[in-house]
This record gives sequence, structure tokens and C-alpha cells, in this order.
Amino acid sequence: MTKFFYFLAIITAIIFFLLYISLNSAWVTSLDTSVSTLLKGNYFIEFFHYFGKTKFIMIVAVLLLIWLWIRNHNYRGMTLALLTIAGGNVLNHILKEWVHRSRPVIPHQLKSFSFPSGHAMVGILYLFTIAYFATEHEASEKKKIFVWSFAIILAALIGLSRIAGSRHFASDVIAGWAIGYTWFILSVIWYERRKKL
Repeated sequence: MTKFFYFLAIITAIIFFLLYISLNSAWVTSLDTSVSTLLKGNYFIEFFHYFGKTKFIMIVAVLLLIWLWIRNHNYRGMTLALLTIAGGNVLNHILKEWVHRSRPVIPHQLKSFSFPSGHAMVGILYLFTIAYFATEHEASEKKKIFVWSFAIILAALIGLSRIAGSRHFASDVIAGWAIGYTWFILSVIWYERRKKL
């Protein structure tokens, strides 16, 4: 990874922090209301929440671990996958309990807390981890761009699906993407430094 992506991780960490300290502010309320009005009830976007469900991600994570083991017994890579996906999921639950933000008020709403969105955070983590390993030794720039573009678009749709289904506020989703990306880069820094030792 180039230094640009490290710098971007600092920006996303700042975005997460700004959203956290501004949850009760007028501009966050306005953001949440505007985006909810725009996306609420969009069944096409809402469909993508299935790709962020825990069971689906667990299956994908296990398949990724098996692939990393079969390909070249990449134990360090397996650790990275566990750090990003499983570690990110644990971090998400810790942050939700810490912030204690209630979800949007709708009938039959989920009982867990809202900030940051788990679908957005863990979605970006598992998709970016797959994209990272898929392009780690890829020479073709076109293939790299295709893989990463697919991962970014799908991660975006997973996050937006939670707003469309009124399961999260827009600020929850943005915060999930932001802290998810930051955690991903921190994990990759560990992986790439360990690789050089």
C-alpha cells in the first residue's frame, strides 16, 4: 500500500471522530433526515443488506482462510483476515456499546445499538481484505482497478441498504465505512511490516 492510503486512513479516523462528537448536532440530524428521505423504501438498494449479514460474512471469511491456506500456507495472511474481519466485528460491538445510540424508530426494529453500522464497517473490511489478497501479486493495473472498484461499489451498496431499510442513520453508515477503512489500513500496516521481517 502506498502512503496515500495511510493518509486517507487518518482522514477517515477524523471523520469517525467528528461524527461521534456531533451525533446530537443539527447538521448530523439534517444529514440523516435528508439521506433517509432519499433512500427509504428503495428495495433495489435494500437487497444488498444480505451481503453484509453475519452468516454470509462468516462463510466468506472461512472460504478466504481455506484459500489462503491451500494457496501457500499463508499463515500471516490468515491472521490478517482474522484481524480485519473478526477483529473488526469485535471492535464494532465495542464501539456500539460505548456510544449507545438508538436506531431509527420503526416497527420491529433491531434491538442492538446503531453507531457505527456493523454492515457498513464489517462489509468494507471483508470486501477490502478479499480485494487486497486478490491483487497482492497482480501485475495488471486493469485487473486491480476492476477488483477494487467492485469491492468499493459493493461495500457502498451494503452500507446504503441499511439506510434504505431504516435500520441505520446515514451518520451510522458513514462512521462504519470510516472506522472500517481505518481499521483495515492499520491491519495492513501490521501485515506488510511483518512481511518484511
